[in-house]
Amino acid sequence: LLVALLVALLAPGLGVVAAPSGCDTAAPLWCSSPEIAAACQAGSHCTNRSRPAAAPVELSLFYESLCPACRLFLVRELFSTWLLLPDDVLSITLVPYGNAQVGADATDACPQCHRCLSPALVPGGTGCCSDPCPGVPVPQCLQIYAPELDSGRITACVQGDAGAALMHRNAQLTQALDPPHQYVPWILINGKHTDELQEQAQESLLGLVCRLYQ
Repeated sequence: LLVALLVALLAPGLGVVAAPSGCDTAAPLWCSSPEIAAACQAGSHCTNRSRPAAAPVELSLFYESLCPACRLFLVRELFSTWLLLPDDVLSITLVPYGNAQVGADATDACPQCHRCLSPALVPGGTGCCSDPCPGVPVPQCLQIYAPELDSGRITACVQGDAGAALMHRNAQLTQALDPPHQYVPWILINGKHTDELQEQAQESLLGLVCRLYQ
């Protein structure tokens, strides 16, 4: 009797859960079977507890940084959606290359390509310019959105061997698209491109991600 009184007095402080009428199973075992969960009125708790975490929606963006339509999608849809969603809901891969062409030595891009990489304001992304780019305030963007990054180091990276290797990798990823890209921005959702997904992503990326995340 003394033990029962002590448990009753200390239960609120110890987080002890009182069993509903008709439940003779200890609380840690309430989710051990559907029958016990029903008898102990723990069905919704057990459902939420057993539900595995959903896989993030994967978005791959193949783009050119000076393309107006690409910049519009980056700023209006991608960046705003990334700001609003938790980190584990949307996984983003950026591939800046688009319609560029790499020379025979795999380091020089054609004069027509957009070589200036604009700031990628997503996790793991940085921004830099391989050539002087009037009107693109990269250092200012980095100071606002990624103050821990050194714009000088990024520029040196892009102008060096590492930058050339990264651009060559982007070229390989772009050229391996199946079906091949026909325009930019070219959007893949969970590794797939369709006209419908492209249109939905450009109209409301947030809505598309929320519908697919489950």
